[in-house]
Order: sequence, then C-alpha cells, then structure tokens
Amino acid sequence: MSKKNGRPSPKKEKDFSRKIYKILAKDPNKSFNYKQISAVLELNDTKSRNEIIKELKILASQEKIEEIERGKYRVISKADYIEGTIDMTSRKTAYFISPELEEDVFIPTNNLNKALDKDKVKVYIYNRRRGRKPEGEVVEILERAKTEFVGVIDIQKNFSFVSTANPKMYTDIFIPKGKEGNAQNGDVVLVKLDDWPAKADSPFGEVIRVLGRPGEHNTEIHAILAEYGLPYDFPIDVEAYAQKIDTEIHPEEIAKRRDMRNILTFTIDPRDAKDFDDALSFEKLDNGNYEIGIHIADVSHYLQTGTILDDEAYQRATSVYLVDRVVPMLPEVLSNFACSLRPHEEKYTFSAIFELTDKGDVVNQWFGRTVIYSDQRFAYEEAQHIIETKGNTIPAEISLTGEEYTISPEIQQATLKMDELAKILRRKRMANGAISFDKVEVKFHLNENAEPTGVYFKVAKDANHLIEEFMLLANRKVAEFIGKQNKTFVYRIHDEPDEDKLINLQTVIAKFGYSINFKSKASVSKSLNNLLEEVQGKKEQNLVDTLAIRSMSKAKYSTHNIGHYGLAFDYYSHFTSPIRRYPDVMAHRLLQYYLDGGKSAEEDPLEEQCVHSSNMENLAANAERDSIKYMQVKYMLDHKDEEFLGVISGVTEWGIYVEIVSNKCEGMCRIREIKDDYYTFDEKQYALVGEVSHNILQLGDEVYVKVKNADLVKKQLDFQFLGKKAQV
Repeated sequence: MSKKNGRPSPKKEKDFSRKIYKILAKDPNKSFNYKQISAVLELNDTKSRNEIIKELKILASQEKIEEIERGKYRVISKADYIEGTIDMTSRKTAYFISPELEEDVFIPTNNLNKALDKDKVKVYIYNRRRGRKPEGEVVEILERAKTEFVGVIDIQKNFSFVSTANPKMYTDIFIPKGKEGNAQNGDVVLVKLDDWPAKADSPFGEVIRVLGRPGEHNTEIHAILAEYGLPYDFPIDVEAYAQKIDTEIHPEEIAKRRDMRNILTFTIDPRDAKDFDDALSFEKLDNGNYEIGIHIADVSHYLQTGTILDDEAYQRATSVYLVDRVVPMLPEVLSNFACSLRPHEEKYTFSAIFELTDKGDVVNQWFGRTVIYSDQRFAYEEAQHIIETKGNTIPAEISLTGEEYTISPEIQQATLKMDELAKILRRKRMANGAISFDKVEVKFHLNENAEPTGVYFKVAKDANHLIEEFMLLANRKVAEFIGKQNKTFVYRIHDEPDEDKLINLQTVIAKFGYSINFKSKASVSKSLNNLLEEVQGKKEQNLVDTLAIRSMSKAKYSTHNIGHYGLAFDYYSHFTSPIRRYPDVMAHRLLQYYLDGGKSAEEDPLEEQCVHSSNMENLAANAERDSIKYMQVKYMLDHKDEEFLGVISGVTEWGIYVEIVSNKCEGMCRIREIKDDYYTFDEKQYALVGEVSHNILQLGDEVYVKVKNADLVKKQLDFQFLGKKAQV
C-alpha cells in the first residue's frame, strides 16, 4: 500500500516462481495450466505467458510440482506442508511453531504472505537436509488469531492509516475514506480488518470504536483491554438478566444444604477486595482433632447453564485485574453482593470440610453444598498482626475501620491454630518437591484520579500462606476425590520444565554464583527452592525470580491429568475462586453431578472449554502486565530529573535493560548512547564490552540511570546511562 497517494500499489514481481508455486500449493488436489495461472496473476501478455511456462518446467525439474498431463501441473504433496502457528519477532520476520517439528522454523519477511502473529497457517519447509537450518514459507492462512487491533489513526484527505504500538504487527492498516467513523486525527482507535487484497501491501480495515486521545489514562487502559479483546462493560441484556436473579436466602434451600451458620467462620482477603470467594471455618472436635471448612461462594447456584449470563461468563472466563480496576467475570450484583461472602451475612456456599490431626494429617473429608454465616472479615495485615503478636487487639493503623478493636478469643485461637497447621502443610509440600514461587508483586499508591503517587512491593507473609495452604488443600482433595474414580474432570495441570530453558537459566544465574543440580527431578526442585531462598533481599532477586518462573512450563486447564509439577501434586484442580474463574464453576458443577451419582461426563466439550479458559487466562495476564508497565512509565514521567540505582536485567546487541532497584521499573540504555566508550556485544559473556577501557557491563551489575524518554502509548522507558556503581 502506498501512503503517498492512498491507492493500493502492486508489489514488484521479485520471485515469479514462488507466486506460481503458491497458487498450486493452495489447492494441492487440483491441476493448473499456464492460462489458469495467468488468470490468477492477472497477466495476459505474451512475455508473462512464456515466463510462466518456463517457471513451471523449472519447478517440475526441482520435483516441487509434477506434470500430470501435457501442460497441466499439480503440486507434489509432501510431509513438508505442516500446520502450525506464526510467532512474529519485532524485526518483521517470524518463526513457525508446530507440535510436528522438533525445532522452530524461520520465516523470512518475504515468505510471510500476509500472515500475522499467532495466526494458524500451513507452511512449506525448505532446507530440511542435514546441516542446514530449515526455512519456511506460508502457503495458506488457516485462521486469523485476531482481526481487531488498537492503534493511532493518521487521517489524510482521501484515506487514513492506523499504526499500532505492537512491535509484532509489521504493517499498518489502510482505512478507506468513509470508514474512519467519528475518529479525529491522532485518536487511539479500535480497527477491524475487513480484507487484504492480493496486491495490497497493507490490510484494509474500518474503525469500530474510538478509545480517546493518546496518553490519557482511560484511553490507555481501555486500549490495553481492547488490544487483547477483553470487554470492560457488560451488555445491557446481561446486566438486566443478572438484576432479576433471586438473591434471597430461602428456608427451603437451606433445608437442602449442610447448615454451618453456627460454626465459627471468617474471611481473610486483601484490604481493597470487594469479592470474597472463600471463607474458613474452625471447630475443635472432642477427639482433639480439628474440623476446618473451606467454604467457596456457590456461584453455580445462580449461574445456570444455557442462560445469557452463563454464556457471557464463559466467554470472559476470568476476571481481569488491572492496576486501577477490576474487570469482573460476573456482574456486580453477583460478584460483589450475592456471591461475595461478606461479614455478618448468610451465604450459600460449596464446601470442602476436613478433619485434621495436630500433625496436619487429613483423616476425614466431606464435600457438598452448605450455608454459612461469616463472623469476621480480616485484611491480610490484620490476620498477620494476630499471628506475629499472638494478641487479640488490632491497632488502628492496620485496622480496616481505622479504629483499634479487639477480636474474640475464639477467633484469635482459631487463627493461630490454623496458621500452625498451614505451616505443617507447607513443609510437607516442600518436602515432596513443591517449588516456592513467592515473587515480589509491584503495587502502586493511586490518588483519586488514578495517578500513581508511589510504588510499593507486596510480599507474601504467614497470613497469605495460611489462606494459600487451605485453598491448595481443597483444590487437591477435590481433584483427587474425582480423579481416583476415573471420572472426567477439569484439572489444573503443570508440566515439568523444559531442560533447555533450565540450562538457559543456569547460564544466567551462574553469573551470580548460583547453580542448578540436574541430577534428578528431585534435585532440580530442591536446587530451585534453594536458589529462590538465597536471592531473597538481594539486588538480583526480581531478575532471578522472573527468569526462574519463565523457565517453568505454563500451567493450564485440561481434562487430561498429568499432575502439577510446581506444587508437587498428582491431582490438582481449581475449585476455590468461582467468582473470578470459570473453570472453578465447571469444577463445582461436575463435583455436584458426581455427588448425585452421575456417570463420567463427556470429555470433548469440557476439553474445549478448558482450552478456551486457558487462552483467556493468558490474555488477561498479558493485559495485567501491560497495565503495570503503563503505570510504571506514568510514574517515571514525574521523576525525569532523578538519578536512580538499577540492576542490569538484560543484555542485547542494541543495549542493556536496567531495572530500578527502588521501584522495579525497567527501561533500556541504547548501546549507541553509552558515551564513556565504544561498546560491542559479547554473546559468550552475555555482556557489553568497551573497546578501549575493556569495561564490562553484564547481568547483575549495578548502574546509575536517568529517565530519557517515557512513552505511555508504547509503554516503554528509555534511560540515560550515567555509569556503573563503584565496587566496594
């Protein structure tokens, strides 16, 4: 597409042979003669006809096509045509990924043939001979990964273009006159691809929503959601349906449930939480054991299959937690009220109840629907204070009410005993090979306009671990209960880490003096735990934590159970957060169905739902990460004149990435702008080396930087390099 005149311009015919081959490859069961190929290519002159005849004979001699009768050719079908996915780089090239291949295949720019990132495609693979790196060419786009893109519109007299900030989107989008909607020049818009004509350099699209002006807070947050196809409001008919749901607690429904309203019950959640998925109950039994109930909001009581509300919840599959807001899976009437286990209210719940000994052994278990009454709501800070002080007074500075208050001796003793049992459960998990990922979370203090006024780090403490261990217990035991009956279920699975990724991790951490023991599965888990413990509080902690997590396989939902490597569980599911995760709703429905005596459910529809839920979870995680990056850039805009100490978190041929110690914001110092020497990239040392001074800039080095540029739209920081910190 030519931006100069706004009209599609034909591509120069650089490779006639490739175009001819592509026509035949698209329909491998059909034969073509030169006239038919001429018609597809819209060429009818004698010179072109002769060139086509010539190229057909060359392709036949190369055994890529065959002449099945005089003048008629068909592609030779080989195993070299493989289906898979495109993974774009930021350099307008790509890699082709397929489960049929042992390694990814490089796709040069001119072989992409209009394929975009994550598209499902059919590829022909060249150079499959020994000793040569394979390359591929996209011969057919089977399915577009996405057709809607976010970008900034450039409106000209007779046409417009939309340019995206996504480095993997290698083309802008042509907007014909009249399809720009009510967008103004420079607006951030959501555009939908309509077509990509054969001879056009850019796809054609139309503006379907104007998101606002670049850099404005709501514009950028909505742009993040739109980029991943995530909604930020509910359709009117879904909201109306939710408002009509009967949310009252009825005696006839209570009669069908185990009544636990007289058992001591409380919740522990983040200070700013509005939806309370889970509550814990505690009772000491006459035999000296403890009955602990994990009570989960009974979302499936309200969320009935076949309704528009259930369809919407399934499509969303998860709540999305951005820095300044939550985009819920369920409308507020359910997520914050009817299903939320709020204090001093009766609620319908689905419960896993366990009898535990003093040694943390489960000797009895029960699953089923219940009704509870929450006696107390704690913030994590309040529960942590009880655990640390062994007291029963909550001081005003951490109190949810802002005033000092005293809790009952029963709640105090229950909290301390459950903390004690949780620590036993955690020790058992670690002894069995579980890996302790307690990564520091970056959080922001926001003012009333959602402007970041400060950065702080959230670290998991005993109160967090208390909740975590009992949720893990419920998730594990529910999955085990059904799994051992060999009935279809929704599992949360986590495969063993890829050895190549662990070797790459070893290469990086060796620079800090750490190592991984590859002797056995147990030794890998143990050395990873030792690594994560050793880096606690050190300058390289966030870097090592991040790289260690990246070396792991991704957890996902599936009906095919392979266990959970990270938790060291043979059976594991998600049961405890149905307000914010659709697979938990699925687990509730299946558990009740099996408790009622149902036969094993059909696997294929459930597996399809698992795949969808896993995909939506990944999109939500990407959006959450982007919102943090955006807020970090926004925060640094107000600190442009300050000098910061940072740690080199990445080294590339074009510069170093630096993570600021005080706020975890990461930016780049470009190699050409580091002025104290002429630096080159040393791949073996994973470092930049000065030509004259032989100064080395490598992972983990502490350096001083200043903000040079902060781009809110691209969510990128550029730093000015000020120098290395002197070694003591």
